[in-house]
Amino acid sequence: MKNKIRFYTFLPGIAWFFIVLVLIAMPGRDVPGNSFLEKINFDKFVHAGIFGLMVILFVRPIAMSEIDATEKRKYYFQITIFTILWGLATEFIQKYLVTGREFDLWDFVADAVGCSIACWFSLKYLLHYSFKN
Repeated sequence: MKNKIRFYTFLPGIAWFFIVLVLIAMPGRDVPGNSFLEKINFDKFVHAGIFGLMVILFVRPIAMSEIDATEKRKYYFQITIFTILWGLATEFIQKYLVTGREFDLWDFVADAVGCSIACWFSLKYLLHYSFKN
């Protein structure tokens, strides 16, 4: 089938999803701190990068497929929305299930910004890409 996307092509995104899960489940005392990086809110850039990378890793198999651009665009937006929701879920996981961690609205905002930038990048640079054998 021409438009079939193989499950294994999503393995990098799935692996990254679980890496993020492990990172957000670290107790607060195990999260390294650095006063300079905290002053410049470097963790917000990290959040944006972590969640933006997740969008890219899940979009890439779609980008490499023979699916038409309209369908790809739909999938890109769906992946972005689901990843933003995962970012929100991670904040609640930290608030209610992880010792020494709390809900941080600005972390979620950074997650959403990272996802949005990755979606924009995907639409601009990966929308018309396809893998040719």
